[in-house]
Amino acid sequence: MELFRNLKSKGVIILQSLFQKMTRSNGLSEDLIWDCQTLIKEREVVMKLMNKCEEISRTLTKQVTQLTEDGECGWNIEQPSIMSENLVLKPYQKIGLNWLALLHKHNVNMILADEMGLGKTVQAIAFLAYLYITGDTGPHLVVVPASTMDNWIREFNQWCPSMDVLLYYGSQEERRHLRYDILNKVVEFSVIVTTYNCAISSAEDRSLFRRLKLNFAVFDEGHMLKNMSAIRYQHLMTLNAKSRLLLTGTPVQNNLLELMSLLNFVMPHMFSSSTSEIKRLFSSKAKSTDEQSSFEKERIAHAKQIMKPFILRRVKNEVLKQLPPKQDQIKFCQMSKKQEQLYSDLLNKLKKSIDVTEKNTELCNVMMHLRKMANHPLLHRQYFTAERLRTMSKLMLKEPTHCEANPDLIFEDMEVMTDFELHRLCGEFATLSQYKLEKELILDSGKFNVLEKLLSDIKKKGDRVVLFSQFTMMLDIIEVFLRHHQHRYVRLDGKTQISERIHLIDEFNTDMDIFIFLLSTKAGGLGINLTSANIVILHDIDCNPYNDKQAEDRCHRVGQTKEVNVIKLIGKETIEESMLKISQQKLRLEQDMTTVDTGDEGTIPLDMATLLKTSLGL
Repeated sequence: MELFRNLKSKGVIILQSLFQKMTRSNGLSEDLIWDCQTLIKEREVVMKLMNKCEEISRTLTKQVTQLTEDGECGWNIEQPSIMSENLVLKPYQKIGLNWLALLHKHNVNMILADEMGLGKTVQAIAFLAYLYITGDTGPHLVVVPASTMDNWIREFNQWCPSMDVLLYYGSQEERRHLRYDILNKVVEFSVIVTTYNCAISSAEDRSLFRRLKLNFAVFDEGHMLKNMSAIRYQHLMTLNAKSRLLLTGTPVQNNLLELMSLLNFVMPHMFSSSTSEIKRLFSSKAKSTDEQSSFEKERIAHAKQIMKPFILRRVKNEVLKQLPPKQDQIKFCQMSKKQEQLYSDLLNKLKKSIDVTEKNTELCNVMMHLRKMANHPLLHRQYFTAERLRTMSKLMLKEPTHCEANPDLIFEDMEVMTDFELHRLCGEFATLSQYKLEKELILDSGKFNVLEKLLSDIKKKGDRVVLFSQFTMMLDIIEVFLRHHQHRYVRLDGKTQISERIHLIDEFNTDMDIFIFLLSTKAGGLGINLTSANIVILHDIDCNPYNDKQAEDRCHRVGQTKEVNVIKLIGKETIEESMLKISQQKLRLEQDMTTVDTGDEGTIPLDMATLLKTSLGL
């Protein structure tokens, strides 16, 4: 391989000659030699691309370094005059504004990657206000997840009330009217705010943003664009915008290819012609650290160095010295006796059937079975046997709504339901009420045993709690637990209407008698400010630790006045212990936004197989 590596500057002719000699003397496969030629070509393309980036970085490095290290580089843009006089940018946010303006002056697009909770939204709004007062009145576009849309509108109204902001959102019919008004200039606006889904939902939506001559496009939660093969990514690449800004608190979550995907999106004029080479070169995985080639390590280190001028990343402990500390605590929860037996039975059953070489989808299913049992037995079906379901399906015929139904079809529907779903069904129909589960079974969980004392102690201290779970059904069960212990709470999950979210957040932040805010990790992890609470409990951790970090930072952010305690509940001697280890490994990515300093290119399939082997004792 070293021989082929050294040939990259001598061209295809040498390879062809070598091909003839080696196939005659050594019987090497043609495919092997031509694969080497392809690899050399790919690396040459990427090296040329890197050299272009390095030219830009040399121009910017001195100014960017001066700006970010001591705030001086000949620039001193103050808070734009059209912004609210009652609100003042923090010093590090002013540096962020100057950095955005500096790169924009050099026609370089950028990624603002400040840690969650540092006000990337406000810095982006300040930059759009700066563009406005310097003569660039738009139109600009802001694309956001649906969960942060209301927050963006609120921030625009608070920080820049005089700027004309149009919300492109609603039903297909409502968006049709909006498109007519926009294209026929019936409405005046400097900024359009829309969601990722609305921007690409239909051909008409996509056509609108291709026809509009946008000056600047801002993409919130930019890590949603980490996969250059995704339909969303490809559609949004076609937006007609002169300049682009990505906002993300987690620029890389798994590997260097994600970083390259973001760079390709933010600077398409430089990267688009080399997309296929980037994909092939940076998606190849070494089986071990030793097998990672010196070329890859060199290129990755090089890539990180030249990326620095294009990405601004600050973390809270560097810029918010006054922000109270955050303490992390892991509580290992011993399963209840009944839960432990059920988990053991499930584990033995899976050991006999699982093949760790199976496809990723199958491994996901196995993982999910184990995770659910580690959290609560009622997330499976144990107590409602097939025999009982047969009886219940026949009893359902006595219900007015099901008198003409087919009992076999009712049975099939019941068969795929969990114990808790069937318990709720028994509460909905009088004919099934006799089969409702005892409350003791609903409260029977190792994590509930820990939560009972934990919440009691927290309540006595006068603190308030934000409690996350991955599973909405787990939240349903937690609600029963909270009502039993008479804890007041509100709840937000993926089914909560966008318009209702702000109301729930305001209610929790103003009514101090509400003890707990229940959230699903993904729905509640973005665009929500819950600084009135200072205890974060993760009932169950995510496979992606950055989703958990997003959740934690709902409390640990600007505006928090108390020390924040993050408590992770981990099922003792369950798959969650293995998940925790892998999550801790992945968090090393955050140190320099790539995994590659240590050669750790951990992929989800590889992690999953390792995790299952460990958990199943294989």
